[in-house]
Amino acid sequence: GIRRPFEARMGINTGYCNVGNFGSEDRMDYTIIGAEANLAARLQYIAEPGGIVLSHETYVLVADMVDAHALETFEMKGITRDIVPYAVDNFRERAAGSSRTYSEQAPGLDLKIDLDLLDTEAARRARDLIERILAGFDRQPPVARPAGE
Repeated sequence: GIRRPFEARMGINTGYCNVGNFGSEDRMDYTIIGAEANLAARLQYIAEPGGIVLSHETYVLVADMVDAHALETFEMKGITRDIVPYAVDNFRERAAGSSRTYSEQAPGLDLKIDLDLLDTEAARRARDLIERILAGFDRQPPVARPAGE
């Protein structure tokens, strides 16, 4: 029964800002302030209804998860660089169990490999590195340590 359905716009930016209670004892307001928050608001403003616009910094972090296209750059007061916004076109989804991304972290271990993003040369270098690591384990196994140490 609604003539125009509700459609939100999103602007997403990555950076440092201040979040918390600001104001006086008479009126406190939990909010976010700073140039990075202002940029996210500006990105939200230029998004189409139902759309998402990302800053370049955010797009770099999620480029393997979304398809997006660059929009016209713009300047913003308080920010010294040109802003390059990206409109999200599509979210990439992988079938359950078909992920070719491997990630593991532990003391002395920080590994992330996405086989779908490697070009031929990078895949060759990764394979060579993994073979050298395995050979290192064969020559001298890791010292047994209690978990969490």
